[in-house]
Amino acid sequence: MIEPRISAGIAVVTGASSGIGEAAAMQLSTAGFHLVLIARRRDRLEKLQSKLRKSGGQADFICSDLSQEESYSAIADQVKNIGAPIDVLLNNAGFGWYGFGDEMPWSVARSMLAVNVQAVTGLTLQFLPEMKRVNHGHIINVGSIVASIPSQGVALYGATKAFLDGFTTSLYRELVNTGVNVSVVRTGAVRTPFFKKVAAHSGSGVIPFQRLAVQPETVARRILELLKKPKRAIYVPRLLWVVPWIEMYFGWFIDRLGPRLLRSSRF
Repeated sequence: MIEPRISAGIAVVTGASSGIGEAAAMQLSTAGFHLVLIARRRDRLEKLQSKLRKSGGQADFICSDLSQEESYSAIADQVKNIGAPIDVLLNNAGFGWYGFGDEMPWSVARSMLAVNVQAVTGLTLQFLPEMKRVNHGHIINVGSIVASIPSQGVALYGATKAFLDGFTTSLYRELVNTGVNVSVVRTGAVRTPFFKKVAAHSGSGVIPFQRLAVQPETVARRILELLKKPKRAIYVPRLLWVVPWIEMYFGWFIDRLGPRLLRSSRF
């Protein structure tokens, strides 16, 4: 449980136990934010909390399964006990699956929709009204470049990230000329446990291009930059800004090549 206290600068980070979430928590703590870490694994959260506190930071954690709808209001209630408005909501939690769409088990698909879409929406709607009331705050959604270039093998995952793009853009435009910002971080491959988790899901294959992955610390640094200079969307690495144009002009080629790449990676 979180002990009530007054603190300036609260940042809530989902999926905080590893990868981008952990790296972002470290960066945000160094910047002076009071961290509220959210994930399912208590042992990892306790370890990160201890690390942050030993470095002079403030950190609490909430063990929560974001696939469960009732978790959103429970998280919001516990964060309110801290006694100060939330400054940052980093919606980072999510997972993927690789393979032919028709081979994806419904149990995996349902969980992906719950974590990648429902949790982001639920937490955003929990915290956004208070941000608007105090006219301050920043919601950052960790998306993916596959939202801009729908790809074979990640049909549902790409669709969930496309939802984040649309959701973020719409809220961003609603909040223009207010003190509240909403942004999406469109990442390429990131060197995190994400890939191992993908392969571990029922029926999933191994996502290609892992060797091109950037470090999670790179994404975390860009997130901190985004807080200092808010934008609707950023790409990590920056070169990925060309991808939507590739889809626009060469989508016909990907239509033909993509299925062959998927079949070759699966067999």
